[in-house]
Amino acid sequence: MRCELRKLQGAPEELADELRAMIPAPDTVSEAVAEIMSAVRERGDEAVLEYTRRFDTGGAEPPLLTVTDIEIEAATNRLDAEIRDGLTEAMQNVRRVGEAALAEDRTVRFPTHEITIRHVPVDRAAVYVPGGRAPYPSTVVMGVMTARAAGVRDISVCAPPSREGRIDPVVLAACGLSGASVVHRMGGAQAIAALAYGTETITPVDVIVGPGNLYVQEAKRQAADRVGIDGFAGPSDLVVIADEGEDPAPLAFDLLAQAEHGPGTLVIAISASEPLLSAIQTQLEPADDTGAVACLVAVKDDRQAHRLVQALAPEHLQLVGANAEELAPTITHAGCVFIGKYSATAFGDYIAGSNHVLPTNGAARFASTLNPQHFRRTFSEVRITEPGELAVRAAPVARAEGFELHARSMEARIGENGRA
Repeated sequence: MRCELRKLQGAPEELADELRAMIPAPDTVSEAVAEIMSAVRERGDEAVLEYTRRFDTGGAEPPLLTVTDIEIEAATNRLDAEIRDGLTEAMQNVRRVGEAALAEDRTVRFPTHEITIRHVPVDRAAVYVPGGRAPYPSTVVMGVMTARAAGVRDISVCAPPSREGRIDPVVLAACGLSGASVVHRMGGAQAIAALAYGTETITPVDVIVGPGNLYVQEAKRQAADRVGIDGFAGPSDLVVIADEGEDPAPLAFDLLAQAEHGPGTLVIAISASEPLLSAIQTQLEPADDTGAVACLVAVKDDRQAHRLVQALAPEHLQLVGANAEELAPTITHAGCVFIGKYSATAFGDYIAGSNHVLPTNGAARFASTLNPQHFRRTFSEVRITEPGELAVRAAPVARAEGFELHARSMEARIGENGRA
């Protein structure tokens, strides 16, 4: 694995930019995706199947786009007992955490009126589950259970088929166990287009979430004027801050585990202890080349480490050691923070209950972990009982903006006594 050892000498923010620049910018695929999106919008199932033949099944005729209940039930029944137990516990944990994040309706009362803020689930949502390097039943868990916690009635899952036209049986079993409403055999930009616009077979949804390759993310971006999305998932990253004296072996495993996500992944260890960083480097460099980039950064103190992390806004952050763990309350730019030597990021990827669909590429400055709010919308109910004072105050503002009829609309509610 490519692995560099650096000493922080200038501003942490400058080094953060340099570290991010170690991952090359992806090629643009916007024109290719726009062509796919347009074709699916115009030709529906025909275009989806055409692209499935081209990109997934190697020219072979793909099976029906929608997986039958019999296929899902068969995959669920054949599932290894240990895998079933792990998926079941993960589903319970993710749902519990999701339900804890739900907001309640609240009413704000004024002398003249009241406004109720309501939170309601969307009608239909879809979870995209990547194919390619490996099957991801854990993404089914993260997406479907969070949507269920949000109260979504109709939850679709889609995943690209193999060259044999199959979806991985463990992914299908996870769909069955999690209660997905329907499963579609399709992937790539064509899947996002079908979910956004609808086809003869595919019912359009209100929200699309889930990771995927560059084509999938660009398709979500292009569909964002029509459906809600969770964000743009780029390559994964992990930052570990560790104190002097911590065991380098599990920390190296944590970095190597994240590097399994492949090309473009960025893993960074930060410490004031150069011997610790050297020991970690010794265990990283012989590792197989996954295309990930590793960097070890020596800092003077925790203050420097904190500034560097805030500038990086990592997808995952681990704090290991008493001094590092004290930083936790002041960290505001991270997708998910793992605190303590036992809190490996891998637990969050599978079973802890935190969601593994996280903001990447520094987006943790402004974006959130996948949560029930991605599947819910907020709106206001307004009840005005005494319009007089409000009209008197607001009409001049409306006229200042040039909207005379807005002013008259409010003033029409004023009676002779200045009240309703």
